[in-house]
Amino acid sequence: MRPAWLLVAASPLIALAAAAEEVGSFTNDWSGNEIVVEAIEDPKIKGITCHVTHFERGLIDRLRKGNWFEDPSNASIACRQTGPLVIGEIERDEAGEEVFNERKSLVFKNLAVRRIYDEAHQTLVYVIYSREVVEGSAKMNISTVALHGADVIWENGADQ
Repeated sequence: MRPAWLLVAASPLIALAAAAEEVGSFTNDWSGNEIVVEAIEDPKIKGITCHVTHFERGLIDRLRKGNWFEDPSNASIACRQTGPLVIGEIERDEAGEEVFNERKSLVFKNLAVRRIYDEAHQTLVYVIYSREVVEGSAKMNISTVALHGADVIWENGADQ
């Protein structure tokens, strides 16, 4: 039986991780390393789905390199409109907001997706990046979804 504090502490991670649905995976070399494809629906914007690919090390690679608890930060993202657009309360400042977060190591490394609303160009910008506590990582990828010409419903009443 797990201590109650552990479940409470892990609940935000579980909630975020549940947003990713694996839609495919395949091994890309003889050592069992895999490329995983996941679909992530934006929790505050209905009708947007991001497909993320990331790398998971196989058992042979973990044995050979001796680093058991870490996967590489390599990832890619593509986001598209997959249904009618309904936009809820989203952050509109230049930092945007995180919409997904997944651990890539036991303690120090996360893979995250952040949404930034580019109001001047009526575009949603999604950035996937690695966050590493010990040493920063410049590994990132970007995808955009243009709202121009799309039939968009803003839940707060209007595009303000």
